[in-house]
Amino acid sequence: MSIRETDRIVTAHRQHEGAGFIVRRPVPTQGLPLVDPFLLLDEMGPIDYGPGEAVGAPDHPHRGCETVTDILDGECEHEDSAGHRGTLRPGDVQWMTAAAGIVHSEMPSRKIQADGGRVHGFQIWVNLPARLKMTRPRYQEVAAAGIPIGEAPGARVKVIAGEALGVRAVIDTLTPIVYQDWTLDAGADVTVAIPGDHQALVYVFGGALRVGDQGKPVGDGQLALLGAGDTVRLRGVPGGETPARALLLAGVPLREPVARYGPFVMNSEQEIIQAARDFQSGRMGEITRTAAVG
Repeated sequence: MSIRETDRIVTAHRQHEGAGFIVRRPVPTQGLPLVDPFLLLDEMGPIDYGPGEAVGAPDHPHRGCETVTDILDGECEHEDSAGHRGTLRPGDVQWMTAAAGIVHSEMPSRKIQADGGRVHGFQIWVNLPARLKMTRPRYQEVAAAGIPIGEAPGARVKVIAGEALGVRAVIDTLTPIVYQDWTLDAGADVTVAIPGDHQALVYVFGGALRVGDQGKPVGDGQLALLGAGDTVRLRGVPGGETPARALLLAGVPLREPVARYGPFVMNSEQEIIQAARDFQSGRMGEITRTAAVG
């Protein structure tokens, strides 16, 4: 067993996205354009909206990547050009493989837009290998009750992709991906196996924890890039006033050229140009509006 240690710590910056909502973003950031195969990690909120204040991400296209939406608080209504629509509620996860192209909309629910409320969650973009970029789009949407939970003394993990503490995710990923949402009490000490060919990172979004045998401290809003090894060790900080909350992400690096422009992620500039043309010409379709979203 070889424990991964922290190679680098990056602090998330805040910026506006979509129609004006604020995210904390550790990837991409200055000097860190991606953590192969992860293209983007956005923490949406937490924010408490007043009536009429909530904003989201209206109609926008994607091609060449997957987007993972993980709702912690609030409600998100989504629609797309393939005819999918619904509402994501706390604990729900949507894994959308945009692949050849899709037009998508993610907005706070009508209730939150009208009455206000708390919104918190994540959106993560995962790159697709060249051989899969132009395949058919697909959805995997799992309600909170269907996401496996692993437990150990002082620790709890929601296993969205991969496996931990004896439980395996129900979501099927096209390339090997780990996505785990951890809660660690003060003094908790857990280890989880991560294959040696994966790039791994830990993003803390509440409290603080220590990573690796060396116990490098990682605080709220910080991302730790992990080095070589086949095991990740996470420890809650003794005496911590609140439990630590963290995402553990890992995936096999694609090591392919990355050309990106907004929501398009391809392997060459020419492919980006073609994606823009396909979107502008309507080849990615359009969202057919309905009177209500379920």
